[in-house]
Amino acid sequence: MKVISYNVNGIRAAENKGFTQWLFSENPDIICLQELKAMPEQFDISPWQNAGYHVILNSAEKKGYSGVALISKEVPLKITKGIGIEKFDIEGRVIRADFKNFTQISVYIPSGSMGDARQEFKMEFLEAFYQYIQALLKEHPTLIISGDYNICHKPIDINHPELHNNASGFLPEEREWLDRFFALGLTDSFRVFNQEPEQYSWWSYRQRSREKNLGWRIDYHATAGLDNQLKNASILSQVVHSDHCPVVVELA
Repeated sequence: MKVISYNVNGIRAAENKGFTQWLFSENPDIICLQELKAMPEQFDISPWQNAGYHVILNSAEKKGYSGVALISKEVPLKITKGIGIEKFDIEGRVIRADFKNFTQISVYIPSGSMGDARQEFKMEFLEAFYQYIQALLKEHPTLIISGDYNICHKPIDINHPELHNNASGFLPEEREWLDRFFALGLTDSFRVFNQEPEQYSWWSYRQRSREKNLGWRIDYHATAGLDNQLKNASILSQVVHSDHCPVVVELA
């Protein structure tokens, strides 16, 4: 089984760069999308459906903002949108799909880079999401949580870490949250297979950052109860529909 997570930074813009053709060439079993920036009526999901995918969308109430999708070949047994807290759920940040043998989540954790108020919102979301996953694992111990976490976990996950100690996305309290999150029994699937530096999934559009590989690894597949089924994980850094690139996990 192949699962892809991809922050497309606007599905309509990504479509104009050939996203759907790329998706079909990759042929994943599941693809989790973040930052759709569109209402369901603003883009056409019929090509995905015609290709045999079941499509779940959770758009933000605010137009042109946030939003996630979960697209799967297998039809979910149950679908849940949001985590049950209105101030977070109106931003369209979580989809959960329960399948026969596992549960899949697509998540778009808020960015705190727009100022103190949004950083506070981010930290509140992180704590609420932690509690949501902690409870969920008791009922669904086989879990894949895929998405844009907007946090670099360790110095290896960011370019020139000494320059970013006070930057949202690499703050000590954010990194400590990821420590606690993984300590719930979750695995950072990419680092099972790749311990190399300079492996990034997002690059600023400024200062030719992607060309210079001045990136951040903020997109993850966190897995639970699946360590013995992990086959491979990779970052598709050459795929360019967005300022992020897709990240992949493959399971037996």
